[in-house]
Amino acid sequence: MQTKEKKKFAVPHVYILLLALILISCVLTYIVPAGQYDMTEVAGREVVDATTFHSVPQSPATLMSFLTAVPRGMLESAQIIFFIFIIGGAFAVLQETRAIEAGVGKLIEVMKGATIIIIPILMVLFSLGGAIFGMSEETIPFIPIFVSLCIAMGYDSIVGTAIVFCGAGAGFAGAFMNPFTLQVAQGIAGLPLLSGMPFRVVMYIVMVFVAVTFVLRYAMKVRQDPTRSPMHAFDQARTDAIDLNNLQPFGTTEKIILLVFLASIVLLIYGVIQWGWYMNEIAGLFLGMSMVVGIVARMGFNNWAGVFAKGMGEIASGALVVGFARAVLVILTEGSILHTILYAAAAGLGMLPAIVSAVGMYVFQCLLNFIVPSGSGQAAVSIPIMAPLGDLVGVTRQTACIAFQLGDGISNIFSPTSGYFMAGLALAKIPWAKWAKWILPLIGLEYLIGAIFVIAAHVSGLGPF
Repeated sequence: MQTKEKKKFAVPHVYILLLALILISCVLTYIVPAGQYDMTEVAGREVVDATTFHSVPQSPATLMSFLTAVPRGMLESAQIIFFIFIIGGAFAVLQETRAIEAGVGKLIEVMKGATIIIIPILMVLFSLGGAIFGMSEETIPFIPIFVSLCIAMGYDSIVGTAIVFCGAGAGFAGAFMNPFTLQVAQGIAGLPLLSGMPFRVVMYIVMVFVAVTFVLRYAMKVRQDPTRSPMHAFDQARTDAIDLNNLQPFGTTEKIILLVFLASIVLLIYGVIQWGWYMNEIAGLFLGMSMVVGIVARMGFNNWAGVFAKGMGEIASGALVVGFARAVLVILTEGSILHTILYAAAAGLGMLPAIVSAVGMYVFQCLLNFIVPSGSGQAAVSIPIMAPLGDLVGVTRQTACIAFQLGDGISNIFSPTSGYFMAGLALAKIPWAKWAKWILPLIGLEYLIGAIFVIAAHVSGLGPF
């Protein structure tokens, strides 16, 4: 008698997960009463006026609303989608020259087996980027580089991606200067900018230490037994992997190409900090970099264009995820229920004891980040409500900002609605389900640490108010 083989549960494709979220959002527009806050200007930014919530006519989603949510989401997030395409094409050109392979070979030769120390050093550098200038979209160009580097050193694509994402993510969550989350939130709450710095520095150190330890432990396991990696089979078959046994010589051309790349990274960092560069400027920078690399490598115009187009094509599926993710917010906003959710959360928290309200604010911000993944956008809709609510229930405004900062930052490298994160996974060619399973213990631990810091901020009366 033959026994039927049990089918293993297959994690749904990320498109299916997001379509399910869009459908749930559509259903909620029939259940949740429509409401809205009026907008006002605080510190030069449009934010909600916490005293103006009012009912508006119900506008439930239709079948056509559901079907057009994705294209409308793509239209609203076109900037980041095309940014991803250009970055993918530019790095395909860089990869085609094999200059990175030659440089990696030289690096491994110099390190002489001590490559493990590269991981914490790089993660701390990325964490400083997250803590100081809110490095997020800027991480995307680094992903292909560190994936190739780590596979060549005997690790896997997850380690390469984690160096960038977990490093910058820990710094972003525990930031002590981030202008896009911390300073925006403090400005809206009326707090002195960068107040509470010593507390945040401790928070930053703890978050980064936990992330580095988590990645290092995994990296050492994979180095000892590569089959323990969930990406082992795929990494072995990668066409963009570096073969250490067949490395290109690290000659003059390769050195010039890597210098062009390093100069582009320096210009990227300077442009973001000093000139306020964002995605358009960064995309233009890397498009220009790919042209210079093509000239140095003597690719020829048609060959450069073909490689660039191939690179864009290989990440198309991942880039378009951004539009699917944005569609959730499109439905909630169009159905006028996003502000109702905020209002209900504030009303519920207002009835709780102060310390429970503080933790409740943190939990709410954690959940809200799955719907509004933009840090400054989340601050604009939640801080004007949470800060005065804190005044009423005995939670300092500084604690409310801590709850926002941690709730906003931790899940950015886990949530499928986080555009830059999904773009990075697309470049790394790592399925979201594999990444989510791997990083879930770290995310859970960081959530717990975040709750402890929120409680500590409340108990200590972190201020000035």
